[in-house]
Amino acid sequence: MQVQLQNVGKKFASEWIFRGLSFSFEQNAPTVILGSNGSGKSTLLQVISGSLMEGEGKVIYTSDAHPIEQEEIYKLLTIAAPYLELMEEFTLSESISFHGQFKAWRNGLTAKDILEISNLSHAKDKQLKNFSSGMKQRVRLLLAILSDTPLLLLDEPCSNLDPDGCNWYAELIREHALNRTIIVCSNQVKEEYSFCVKELLMESYK
Repeated sequence: MQVQLQNVGKKFASEWIFRGLSFSFEQNAPTVILGSNGSGKSTLLQVISGSLMEGEGKVIYTSDAHPIEQEEIYKLLTIAAPYLELMEEFTLSESISFHGQFKAWRNGLTAKDILEISNLSHAKDKQLKNFSSGMKQRVRLLLAILSDTPLLLLDEPCSNLDPDGCNWYAELIREHALNRTIIVCSNQVKEEYSFCVKELLMESYK
């Protein structure tokens, strides 16, 4: 899958967050979007996901050279970000089962497999509202990375993770990156994007 930005810009009120951004995100070429806090990384990721409309320019999605309509893109992507809300009344087991109703799991994984991979089996019957911030971030990453989607969007994936959590994330990516278009937003936390082969610098588009 390919995501192509053509002269894309986004503004809030009268202020342009970024402008004149042209870039291609390709399958099997993981890309990191780098920038300081407030540089527009998360805004750009939301434009790519279709949850925000671009202010100018165009976002083009293709698969095997066939165009994909913007209103259909949500079916083909998963996103993990620390600001995304979880269903906190659900237990971990319920969250995995619920998510699996909407997105298939990669490589024929089952809900039982997903729970084991999470390393949170001890908390499978615990409501997410009682999870620590690090455990919640693991859940976000687990559901996004293990979904069978060609487009994977990760916003500051190591937020709230301890070193063991960062290592778990890195291993998960190593095992599930093939044949996907992966975009990572980071403010220079190397552990988040060490596997990326392309960079987009937000400060270039102010």
